[in-house]
Amino acid sequence: MAQKTWVLTDSTQNLHEANFSQKIGGGSLKRQTLRGGVREGVDAVEVDNGKLRFTVVPTRGMGLWKASLGGMDIGWKSPVQGPVHPNFVQVGEPSGLGWLSGFDELLCRCGLVNNGAPDFGPNGALKYPLHGRIANIPAHRVEASADETTGEIRLSGTTDETRFLIQSLRLKSTYVTRLGESGLRIIDEVTNLAGVPAEAQLLYHINFGPPILDAGAKVVVPAKKVMPRDARAAEGVATWESYPAEQAGFSEQVYFFELLAEGDGRTHVLLKNAHGTQGVSLRYSTQQLPYFTLWKNTGLAADGYVTGLEPGTNFPNPRTFEGEQGRVVKLAPGETAKFELELQFHTDGKSVAAAESEVVKLQGGSKPQVFDTPQPGWTKT
Repeated sequence: MAQKTWVLTDSTQNLHEANFSQKIGGGSLKRQTLRGGVREGVDAVEVDNGKLRFTVVPTRGMGLWKASLGGMDIGWKSPVQGPVHPNFVQVGEPSGLGWLSGFDELLCRCGLVNNGAPDFGPNGALKYPLHGRIANIPAHRVEASADETTGEIRLSGTTDETRFLIQSLRLKSTYVTRLGESGLRIIDEVTNLAGVPAEAQLLYHINFGPPILDAGAKVVVPAKKVMPRDARAAEGVATWESYPAEQAGFSEQVYFFELLAEGDGRTHVLLKNAHGTQGVSLRYSTQQLPYFTLWKNTGLAADGYVTGLEPGTNFPNPRTFEGEQGRVVKLAPGETAKFELELQFHTDGKSVAAAESEVVKLQGGSKPQVFDTPQPGWTKT
């Protein structure tokens, strides 16, 4: 047969292929269990299409850890030496910030019940932790496939965020690439397994440091509206598109967007380095992910010089506030919501310029409405 499939994990069958390795044309699939420190017991699957190599971590909700293309490392250098096993991440600690103890991925999913800032009740008790729990839940089924005819490689994992009498949500995540491609596609499906209606949220925290991010780097966004999340972001709203050099003690700045798109909802965001010789394109549908967030955290390299491109079903405000604004995905019993996005990596000026022209075309000569201060309904101030 042209297509072959391998089941790497199936908890219902007590199946776990710890050291799987398979050549696929000029590429390969390889799985290993990491050892030592907070990595102890983490399963990592490396996908190599002969040009692009990337590592997915089923132990961490199918997060995308690192990638490389033509000698260009893709991702960022976090002070957290991951990938961190969820056993070492206390997501529900009283501060609500335990999620940060495991944060070092190129792409980390935030959700499924909530995906924003910590949310506390009237008595000060934590209701919803920072960015939710899905990134710290291991996938219970993982499978890979390869098509010898098309050169397509797929890696899928299924992760459940379930609490008795509270919610039962399932995330099936699939990474798709082809031999010789300089990018990958992600197909996610969120299903309500419960017998009653449910609400869900999903945000893609997609993070880049050097060499794509450097002093003078620029994010090219087809923006209709741009708004600072808070007073700190308002301080830099005039230069939201560009990035400074490393700054000791830099405090993060976050901006919320309404993006322009094609008639079918497709949009395109580009991050390019200062010389326009390296970059990354993010393409997705605003019909599936209608809200976009830009995170800028340009501190010293030792503290994590990084920016995040973050499409989502909502803005990453506290869950209670977002629910009041109706920014949740409502799912009937058994209903599934589908989300797709594409990452394409650029290693030369010609590729970067072509991508930028696509974004400029979406902008269509219009100027975005840029707010100087946070606006009611967009952010909890």
